[in-house]
Amino acid sequence: MAPSAVETATVTEAPVADLKLHSTYNNAEARALRGLFRGSYDKETEAGNKEFPAAKYQNYLPTWNHEQKYPPLEPFEHYDHGKDADPSYPDLLPSGITQVVDLTPSIGTEVRGIQLSKLSKAGKDQLALLVAKRKVVAFREQDFADLSIQEALDFGGYFGRHHIHPTSGSPEGYPEIHLVHRGAGDHSIDNFFASRITSVVWHSDVSYEKQPPGTTFLYVFDQPTTGGDTIFANAVEAYNRLSPLLQERLHGLKAVHSGIEQAEGSRSRGGVVRREPVFNAHPIVRTHPVTGEKAIFVNPSFTREIVGLKKEESDALLKFLYDHLARGADFQARVKWEPGTVVVWDNRVTQHSALVDWQSGERRHLARITPQAEQPFETPFKA
Repeated sequence: MAPSAVETATVTEAPVADLKLHSTYNNAEARALRGLFRGSYDKETEAGNKEFPAAKYQNYLPTWNHEQKYPPLEPFEHYDHGKDADPSYPDLLPSGITQVVDLTPSIGTEVRGIQLSKLSKAGKDQLALLVAKRKVVAFREQDFADLSIQEALDFGGYFGRHHIHPTSGSPEGYPEIHLVHRGAGDHSIDNFFASRITSVVWHSDVSYEKQPPGTTFLYVFDQPTTGGDTIFANAVEAYNRLSPLLQERLHGLKAVHSGIEQAEGSRSRGGVVRREPVFNAHPIVRTHPVTGEKAIFVNPSFTREIVGLKKEESDALLKFLYDHLARGADFQARVKWEPGTVVVWDNRVTQHSALVDWQSGERRHLARITPQAEQPFETPFKA
């Protein structure tokens, strides 16, 4: 059993009413990035009635049900099963059966020879621990996409309460599934690149929630012949690279994460808003509850300001942290999608971005299961 390496500390929270969100309603980056996300697709094309083959998994095509309305999320007690895991991974990575290759020294592992859908409770516990330590793990040759949607959700529910995304497409009847879908023949990205130079959008999923996700699953149905990879950054190593003086100064600071722009962007194009948007303040340096590692927890997609700093001060410090994470190619990994791949990562200690870099018009279609975790917390600074 892996010990929990966490020393807790009491942190005083700023009341929500005191958070000014001085950049939320005038955030050029958030507005520009709306052009990357689609709220519709050509149904005839996805059915295979035009020049492209049909989507392989029709039951996973996105729907946007305006009747789906949900109340604010309630707090819940999250338990990280990585605390119970055998760190030798006998049930997840049995010797002589699995092939394991690390993509880089600090982040990313590729595994073949084990089926996630067949894991025992002990294997799932070990999965949570492995992902917390390696940050992102790509499991190849999986049958996950062929499970029923409910079976996939049952598997993911072991790791936390399912998050229902406020704006994304989902399979009909399963709002817990977040779909990533760019339909065949869709060249709308050309409009985006008319005014932007890159599709890279570093983020940690729905970090604006009071309890953002932890162990997260993304599995593929269709992908371009080449391109459409996903890049990941190790936010623990990003923290470790900072000088002790800056590490210490970041402790005690909180940043506001906002879902307002995402919701308003969906409304502006006639999309769904299943739940009214929220914003929350989280520690800039958060601690993982199992490994005890500290990670930088701000991202340009959802973070808006540092509590207590003036706008210019906040913007300058956040820009430094964003640039540090984005430029850190020596603590990043790139995952190439292939049929049967399930990628599992820990949203608490990583950031990621899809790459919209193919021009063939080929379909890219994936599904995400997003279990929520604990409310972010920090532990005392230690040099």
